[in-house]
Amino acid sequence: MPLLLLTAFAFAAEPEPIPLWPDRTPAGEAVEESVRVTPAGERVVSDVHRPSITPYLPPKGEAAAVIISPGGGHRELWMDHEGHNAARWLSERGVAAFVLRYRLARGQGSSYAIEGHALADMQQAIRVVRERAASLGVDPARVGVMGFSAGGELAALASVRYDAETKPAFQALVYPAIPRDMTLPKDTPPAFLVCGEDDRQNISQGLPELYLALKRAGASAELHVYARTGHGFGVRARNRTPAGAWLARFHEWLGARDLLGR
Repeated sequence: MPLLLLTAFAFAAEPEPIPLWPDRTPAGEAVEESVRVTPAGERVVSDVHRPSITPYLPPKGEAAAVIISPGGGHRELWMDHEGHNAARWLSERGVAAFVLRYRLARGQGSSYAIEGHALADMQQAIRVVRERAASLGVDPARVGVMGFSAGGELAALASVRYDAETKPAFQALVYPAIPRDMTLPKDTPPAFLVCGEDDRQNISQGLPELYLALKRAGASAELHVYARTGHGFGVRARNRTPAGAWLARFHEWLGARDLLGR
């Protein structure tokens, strides 16, 4: 019972989500999300049919902004350690952050597709933030993407499949599922890459390979591979390992690229 009360309070204390497709009602779909709570008290969301972004805004200004897509194998979304925790930390340091709820292509009975729906939600999130930049206190030229695991796949796809409205200013891929056969143009957004050396082989070895591919394409990239670290470390207060400081390294990287502004 106390755990349920804590969960309800956490949801009530969060900012109001911004719908991405307010004029669309899912045809023939239940619209209530399913939420489970892990033994550690972290919330995991599934059955997403109304995509949204939850805004965490610093004091008004022209802040850099990042769309954060949690992971969960395209079956669910680990909203806390791969979403809200990172967003709060960044907003406290002058970066606007928006936690993305996207449609899940591998959920039970799902009719959604990764590129047809989940990627479209990521791209629409970029559009919405840019369209509302003035009211949100965001610099529309400094809107980037961050993704964890399956959410990292969306961030990576958004960074190579874009138009003038949806091109991210930067990308942060945190132990991402790496899309196959990506074409990397020279103007691919600058990339901040993070994983653990003990992660699955296609990530622990695939991310350094992506780093080299970015460099060969003429794109800017920074890579961090943490020793004795596996998958899913995210942002947790109790993580006192070197990998627990990766978000500070990301913030430093934004500053080094003059993306933080004043």
